[in-house]
Parts: sequence; C-alpha cells; structure tokens
Amino acid sequence: MRITLFSLAAALVAPAESFFVVQCYSRLFDQRADPVVSPGIAAGHVHTISGGNGFNVTMDFAKARSSKCSTCNIKQDLSNYWNPKLYFKAQNGSFLSVPIIGDQGGDLGGMAIYYLFRGDKLRPFPPGFRMLAGDSSKRKETDDFAGRAVSFKCVGVDATDHKGLPKTKCNQIRAQVTFPSCWDGKNVDSADHKSHVVYPATGNYDGGTCPSSHPVQLITLFYEVYYDTKGFKNLWYGDKQPFVFSNGDATGYGYHGDFVNGWDEASLQKGITTCSDGKADCEKRAFGTLREQGEAQACKLPSMIDEKVSGVLPALPGCNPVTYGPAPTTQQANCAAPKLNLKASPAAMGYVDLTKSKGFKYIGCGKDIAGQRTLNTAQISGNDMTVEKCVDFCKSKNLAYAGLEYSGECYCGNNVAADRAPISGSVGNCLMKCSGNTNQVCGGAGAISLYQSCKGGACSNAVKRESRRLSALELANAGSVDA
Repeated sequence: MRITLFSLAAALVAPAESFFVVQCYSRLFDQRADPVVSPGIAAGHVHTISGGNGFNVTMDFAKARSSKCSTCNIKQDLSNYWNPKLYFKAQNGSFLSVPIIGDQGGDLGGMAIYYLFRGDKLRPFPPGFRMLAGDSSKRKETDDFAGRAVSFKCVGVDATDHKGLPKTKCNQIRAQVTFPSCWDGKNVDSADHKSHVVYPATGNYDGGTCPSSHPVQLITLFYEVYYDTKGFKNLWYGDKQPFVFSNGDATGYGYHGDFVNGWDEASLQKGITTCSDGKADCEKRAFGTLREQGEAQACKLPSMIDEKVSGVLPALPGCNPVTYGPAPTTQQANCAAPKLNLKASPAAMGYVDLTKSKGFKYIGCGKDIAGQRTLNTAQISGNDMTVEKCVDFCKSKNLAYAGLEYSGECYCGNNVAADRAPISGSVGNCLMKCSGNTNQVCGGAGAISLYQSCKGGACSNAVKRESRRLSALELANAGSVDA
C-alpha cells in the first residue's frame, strides 16, 4: 500500500478539525530563485521549490495559472511553495546536500501543504496573492506567535516539537511552518511580503480572532517538509548538531516559507465548502481525480542559474556564512551573484541538438511503461548507448521517432500517443546519463527522451521554440531580450 505524508502526520490535526492536504511529491528544482523577495535576480540563498511549472524569477498570477504541470497532486492548484534547502556541514568544512524524502525515488512525497479551517467565513486566497512566513535573519528563539509558528520534529526519535533544529540524530527532520491567516482585505502583497497578513490577535498562531486592522480570515496554510537525514547519522562530530539551512542558519530559528497563489479561486472555495464537513477523502470529493505521483514527479524545470547547489560543495551558494546566533544576520554587501541563464542550453533541457547533423529534433521527455512501450517497432540496448547511436539506428529503420531510456535503451516507432507525449515547459524525469556518453541524457525510470524526424523542414523553428526558457516579455522584464 502506498504511504503518504498524510497518513504519517494525520495525528497533527485533531479529528474534529477540518482540513485538506496538497501532497507535493517532488520539486521543480533547487535554485537560488525567489520571485517574492528577489524578483528578476538570483536570490540570496537556495530554495527547494514545489508546485506549478509556471514558476519563474518574475511571475504573476497569470504566469502561475499558465502551468502545464505541477509537482503536487491537486490539479486545480497551480500555486508555488518553497523553503530553504538543507545541508550537512561536514567535519572538513564542506557542505553535503540533504534530500527531501521522495526526491530520490519511492512512494513518499516529501512535502505536505495543509489547508486548515480555522474560524468562520473563511475566504479563499484572491488572485495575485502571495506571502511569506518566518524570518531568514532570525537566530534565536522567541515566544511570540511568529516564533511559535516555526518548529521541527525529530522523526524516529521523539514526538516533541523542537523550536530549533533538533540536537539528536533523527531518521528525518520534519520542518513545520504555519502562515498568518488574517488579511487586511485589500492588498495581495506588501513591501515586506508580510504586513498585509498577520497572525490572530487572540487565541493561537494557527487559530483565533483576527484584529480589526486585518479582519478577513483566510484559510490557514501549514507546510511540513521531511528532510531525509538518516544517511548522515554516522557523520556527526563535535558538540553541535551539524545541519545548516542554505541561508547559513544552523539554529533553525531562521526557517521560513514562501507562497505564490495559483489556485482557481472557485475551486479553492469548493474545497473550503466541501472539506468543512471533516469527512475523509474530501480532496477527491472536492477536486475529482488527483494527479498521480509519477506525473507529479515528472514535472521539472531546467536550471535557471549556472551554479552547483547539490552534491558536495565547498561553501553554501551565495554569501551565507554559517551562523549560530543569537544576533540576527544581515545579507552581505557586494556579494556577486551569478547571472540568470535566461535561455536553456541543450544540456540544461536534457537533449542533444541533432537538427543539422542527423535531421532529428528533440521534442521532450515523455512517459514510458514496461510492457506497453511508447515506441515499440524496433529497439537496441547496450552499455555504449549515445543519442547519436539511437537516432542512427531508428533512421536506418526509416522510423520517425527515436527514444532513449534507462541510460542504455533505445526504442523506435512512428507514433507517440497523446498521453505519452512530453509536457510543455517541463524537462520531466529524463535525468539519467547515457551509458556511452555521460555528457548526454538518455531518459530515466519510466521516462523517455524523445527525438522526432525533421522531415518537412520544421527543425530549426521547433528547436528555437524548445530552447527558450522565457517569453519575449519576460526576457524584456529581466533586461535581456534575445529575439
């Protein structure tokens, strides 16, 4: 039976209380990107970003709603959700990226977004709404509502809420952040991205009476993110816990979350109305068929910044020295940031440009199923597979499509079914290196890198469209137009 975060965390919310859950099975990417705090430029630190693939360094509600896929399960929700990336600071001073549960495969998605029903006459988020919770510069515990709204659990060890990062070895560290729910009823954003919303004036941070300055009660957002820390248990050293967030925070008090609304407003209102009865399976009753895990995990974006943010790093990306508080941190001045890569290179998109040399164009990362192949007319495999070898083989059979999967498998055919076709704007799960050339990508698990014959002279125009990351308008906004 498939396990979900919901089944693990259901005890968090009392049975009598109503809510629904958005399951985010994977991330679009990990990047120094933040269209709320740092629009149009590289952000100060790395975030793990989930949600619709309309995400960009500058975006509005229309851009969010233009998403063709999402890493989360409710199809009507094309919002974006993000948090700082977690690293392990090794004894030699290097930083090792810590995965979120599910990002390396498996049935358990690593992020659950609870939509909690607190109060009466709850209002759905209006179009264009965005906000953040938490303070990236904070390095000490406070007992105000904003302080209580951020906490951690040491999964596999105890059920205690820790105000900062746990000081014991955990199977997973579950980070938790609750957003303010009282809105001024006018502004969908504010200069600090916080002032248009506040926590309740009475009761608790996740429920109570709103102040007169912010009288509108929104549905309450609660993020929980499971960081997979069990693989680092034998690497601990010294007298401090060794984990640090991408903003240099070794305390956990600077943990935070961002939200950009991408909901169809009527659908979110239906979710509020339907799920207020507290009955089980309200997500299906309110929203119908949910996005399957495989489809969500295939929703990826190509890198927007030419910068290594995962693996083993000599320093945290950006100017983010590790700090332990209690004094708050400040962003370092004159910190050079990499330029945005506004046009995706072939490598970033996971393809080889064979339009001139072979007469085949890359059309994207499609779906494949063992026993029901997307391309089933001819095939070869080997530990010397390259994109060129596969395309040459399919050309020799006079077939229109060539596809690569699992690093060393090549398939050919004349048709690609609509439900197997690539999703526009997503690099998909084609992430495996070719067995014969590690600089090339040859599909993935259940994912096939698809190339199509250019007969008819459509190659050059098609590749130009594929290679663009941003529209002309977005490029102009970012200050770099390439017509």
